[in-house]
Amino acid sequence: MVDLAGALVAVRTVPLDLGAGAAKVVETAAIQVDAVRAEALRAARLQTGARLGMPVGAGRVGVTPAPEDAPAPRTAIAPGAGVSVAPGAVASVRAGASSQAGVRPGIRPDLVADGCDGARDVLGVGVAMPGPLDHRTGVPGQVTGFPEWEGFPLREALAARLQLPVVLDKDTNAAALGLALRGAGDSFAYLHLGTGLGAGLVLGGALHRGARTGAGEFGHQVVQLDGARCDCGNRGCIEALCLGAVARGDLPEAARVLGAGAANLVGLLDIDRVLLGGRTIAAHEACFVRGVGAVVAERSRGAVIPVTAAEGGPHPVAEGAAQLVLAPVFGHRRESELG
Repeated sequence: MVDLAGALVAVRTVPLDLGAGAAKVVETAAIQVDAVRAEALRAARLQTGARLGMPVGAGRVGVTPAPEDAPAPRTAIAPGAGVSVAPGAVASVRAGASSQAGVRPGIRPDLVADGCDGARDVLGVGVAMPGPLDHRTGVPGQVTGFPEWEGFPLREALAARLQLPVVLDKDTNAAALGLALRGAGDSFAYLHLGTGLGAGLVLGGALHRGARTGAGEFGHQVVQLDGARCDCGNRGCIEALCLGAVARGDLPEAARVLGAGAANLVGLLDIDRVLLGGRTIAAHEACFVRGVGAVVAERSRGAVIPVTAAEGGPHPVAEGAAQLVLAPVFGHRRESELG
């Protein structure tokens, strides 16, 4: 849960697997959305009671840690709300509520109490998941490793279940949006390495999706014509080469491959900086920052292009998913491109 300023209010983390089937994933995410909204309502009631001098229980809304071996949480909800769905094992739900009076259409009556400050204006739910997908129609494409998601009306299904507006985008786009709104730079690439490899692009201060949300399919650029077979069907994709090196424990080689792709983006798009994120990067941050930075510096023809780990909270995709809803509320149309 985040408030209207984007500050974290509460987190819920549960096991979630894209391979479990669309209906189960939608229901699991929806249950957590409802739960975190109810949690906010309880917390608001406690705060109201405290102001009135009533006894207050010891409980508070906070962060529920995931198991140490669990992938990073990937579901968010906000006064815009955001849900990010990962192919790994974790979804975190973040929902945000306004403290202003009035109840918007779509909010469940059982989650609203007169005189209560919390859980009132849930503006919508932002969903971030692996691509490819079409953010305008809210429909996933041929998600690598999960072909059963192709053509599923995810946005429509979740909106019907929650009775709230829903926005769908790629996980890398959501993270890039969140970083851009924190002032990460006018033009940059966010490279996310976890179970797969993708990029979020911000060009001239605006999130760049492309006409079909196809921009940023960074991992599937071919750099070795006779290379290893990738899950997408091609050979020699950066994703296949990079993940293969990680699997072998050859992190310097993985960083070198990632650096080659990053240098391609710098040369093609003339971006200002490269930001690195994702579970694999987080686990070996120094190695990847150093290795990617060395390749980019070698190939940038004298330009100084900083390569750093992405800053911000522990759940950049989830928080970015919340911003998919919040950004247009505050007039950030250029950054969010939701129109």
